[in-house]
Amino acid sequence: MDIDKIRELLPHRYPFLFVDRITHLDDKRVEGFKNVSVNEPFFSGHFPGFPIMPGVLIIEALAQTAGVMLMNNYPELRKRVPLFLGVDKARFKRPVRPGDVLKLEAEIVQRKSMIWKIEARAMVGDELACQASLVVGLGEEIIR
Repeated sequence: MDIDKIRELLPHRYPFLFVDRITHLDDKRVEGFKNVSVNEPFFSGHFPGFPIMPGVLIIEALAQTAGVMLMNNYPELRKRVPLFLGVDKARFKRPVRPGDVLKLEAEIVQRKSMIWKIEARAMVGDELACQASLVVGLGEEIIR
């Protein structure tokens, strides 16, 4: 799935869209990528001289990847905005730096009505950068 299809499914836009490509998608699991560029606006302040992608933005990239899966698999939800309801057990194992390709993986482990629990992880090459349990729900109807 390319960026055009991702933009059809998610309401996020630059500079807050953190998924560039989806390479695997089924009813329970999604895999995507974020190409981390030195030109990302957050690098100018985090940190000058040693740029590191903020951990909260890695978590956001994982949530957006999960959002692509939910919006693709449940077309009736596309008029609603996906919302982050919680993060548990977040761990950061290595910094994400300019030039890295962030592999984003998410898997649904539980669903109750309009709330999903998702296990997610971000990899750089073979190294784990971040892992977390996410809780995602759907908010108000929006006009697209």
